[in-house]
Amino acid sequence: MMESPNQSRLNSLKSAAPSRPARILSFLAIVLSGFCGGLIGYTVTDLQCSGDCVVLSGSVGVAGAAIAAVGVGIICVLTLRAMSEWKTNEQQKSIRDHYPVDET
Repeated sequence: MMESPNQSRLNSLKSAAPSRPARILSFLAIVLSGFCGGLIGYTVTDLQCSGDCVVLSGSVGVAGAAIAAVGVGIICVLTLRAMSEWKTNEQQKSIRDHYPVDET
């Protein structure tokens, strides 16, 4: 069975999803920021607290890790979406240039 020209154009489109290295880099950035946020939260609380403050330092460390990871996660999602949109626009422009539309 022959494919219609519209189907062949649709099949030639590549995925607009971000590349695997970009997703891995985003994941590593989120993990690293969570670790750093937790370390900063724990250390600051531990330095300012006198006596036995392990529970308080730990809970502030976990909260700092969560806040940092969520913040960087939001930035990563926005960045990956922008990359996908840019890639989609480039692919659509390429197809429009390859298959011009008569406006008559």
